[in-house]
Amino acid sequence: MTTFRWRFHFHRNTWTRINPLWLSSGCLFDCHVLGASLHYRRTLKDNPAFRLSLDFLTTARSYSRNRNMNTSDEDPPAKRRKSSSDSDHHLQKDRLSPNGKSPPRKKGAASSPTAEVGRRWEEFTHARGKLPGASGGTRQHFDFSVMSYNILSQQLLHENSYLYRHCSVPVLDWKYRYANIMKEIEEHNADILCLQEVQEDHYVSQMKPSLEALGYQCEYKKRTGGKPDGCAVVFKRDSFALLSGHPVEYLRPGVPLLDRDNVGMVLLLQPNTSTTMPSPLCVANTDLLSNPRRGDIKLAQVAMLLAELRRVASRPDGTLCPLVVCGDMNSVPWSPLYRFLRDGRLDYYGIFRGEVSGQDAVPRRQHPLTVPLWPHTLGINAQCQYHCQSNTSGLTIEEFYRINRPCIQHGFSFSSAYSHRSSKRGEPEVTTNNMQRPLTVDYIFYTAASRFTSDPSSLYGEGLQLLARLSLFDVTDLSTVGGLPNASHPSDHLPLLARFRLHSRQQQQQQRQWPAPPPPSAKVD
Repeated sequence: MTTFRWRFHFHRNTWTRINPLWLSSGCLFDCHVLGASLHYRRTLKDNPAFRLSLDFLTTARSYSRNRNMNTSDEDPPAKRRKSSSDSDHHLQKDRLSPNGKSPPRKKGAASSPTAEVGRRWEEFTHARGKLPGASGGTRQHFDFSVMSYNILSQQLLHENSYLYRHCSVPVLDWKYRYANIMKEIEEHNADILCLQEVQEDHYVSQMKPSLEALGYQCEYKKRTGGKPDGCAVVFKRDSFALLSGHPVEYLRPGVPLLDRDNVGMVLLLQPNTSTTMPSPLCVANTDLLSNPRRGDIKLAQVAMLLAELRRVASRPDGTLCPLVVCGDMNSVPWSPLYRFLRDGRLDYYGIFRGEVSGQDAVPRRQHPLTVPLWPHTLGINAQCQYHCQSNTSGLTIEEFYRINRPCIQHGFSFSSAYSHRSSKRGEPEVTTNNMQRPLTVDYIFYTAASRFTSDPSSLYGEGLQLLARLSLFDVTDLSTVGGLPNASHPSDHLPLLARFRLHSRQQQQQQRQWPAPPPPSAKVD
């Protein structure tokens, strides 16, 4: 009907010259409607039947391009991938310029940012210096750095090119992005890299050889279900030795809740040092389900990762070695999932599935979380530990309530390397804008050494001490650089980088080789 109104008023006054702009914003139509209106002016004397069919087809096309509301619980388009045979011809025509410089601005695309925003190191001065040892042992420490980085699978970028309409096409080219990704990795020179959305063909042919040439050892886990990407944990051979590696698949046939192809990895690393052998370090990396409406699946995936963490990090005496957990959690700070990871407990009665991650500005209050969250056949209890499957038909009322109460918890004491609030302006920190709004969804969690006095420089026992972190963007910074990715930032996520000090107190009788972790007590098909 809008196009008829444009033609009706065209010869009467100049209203039609500005009306398409108003209608295109008020009716949620895009520039195709505006272009169509200009075309209609040139076809006023055409056949009316032809104009009628053209009106219908153009309006229907504009509506279908802008209909982004999906009310189902399937994964949103942002996490659907093309098959390996799909073409990417729409990104192939613009390539990196031969001189290796930043690509030229594409005419009609969003302009390149006029100002760069630097990221500075935020150091914790109280962590510097030599800490005194406590009675009964000699304190040892080992410093290292960790990077967590979602590098954006190129196949995912092609599948969801509408999310990157603000970008100049040349900066989306894989050759250009790969060069900048490797430049960032070399510049920061982290001891441990936790990478997400690593496309397998790019990993095998390009990334792994380049990283090995830089002195890294690479461990990779591809997503299940024939998906093209996965997670990688990469560490410097001069700094660590691999004790054991454990891929985690969240897909469990026969468990309807766990029907997605996300994966994780858990590595047990031994620091290389010429002094007394410090405690091993357990490192985990994951990329959780993106769908903001399926918080129940996200919580179950986290529980599976934590169960494997406890199995791998447990010592024979029942204690745990220090841990670092990195990844794209697809959850915002202070959401129920974030609070569960940081606080170790979540009472989920009355929480809806769409509220768990906090990704949606206005979450859908449908489908409350079930009690229990996952079936007992999964082999994981409410404490996020492996347990033997048993028949629950003979349980008393008290035992049944204890097993099925709406509460989950874990025994880790995690801290976040970031405060999620910028020290520059007090605005929220941002790690991505892949859902078309600035969010923090990437994290570095670690088990901190416990304090026994009010003096922040006094630490007790084994654990990790945060020395410094690389600052993140806030909302203003993200607007300044024109969003992600851009000519300087090759992914729609920012890399997180933190420096830690590993403290361990070694007794002479504890100088023994770290045993391999026992197999899980319950294996679920």
